[in-house]
Amino acid sequence: EVQLQASGGGLVQAGGSLRLSCAASRFTFDDNAIGWFRQAPGKEREGVSCISSSDGSTSYADSVKGRFTSSIDNAKNTVYLQMNSLKPEDAAVYYCAAAWGPCTDDSWSTEDDYDYWGQGTLVTVSS
Repeated sequence: EVQLQASGGGLVQAGGSLRLSCAASRFTFDDNAIGWFRQAPGKEREGVSCISSSDGSTSYADSVKGRFTSSIDNAKNTVYLQMNSLKPEDAAVYYCAAAWGPCTDDSWSTEDDYDYWGQGTLVTVSS
């Protein structure tokens, strides 16, 4: 069974940084899209970023462009989300997910397109 393990969440002050990790086990990234989603209390889950394991190409939500960077270490089967200049509105539970095929503009942020999900990791941003 494929497992994705998200970690790295915590409490940070506004303007600070965190790096989230998504480690895959019983699964080797091949031609996959690895997405990050987040869900704040009372809000729907939203797509944050996507990275294609085949070529490292990325997509980001407008709200995080220029502040968040997703990267991949295929040797470690791990995807990272570097989050800089964090804002209180970035506070949420962050989830990683994997899908077959690369990230595409019209589907990377669609939850239903992902086949595997990790448990969430909580990011809290104090103002």
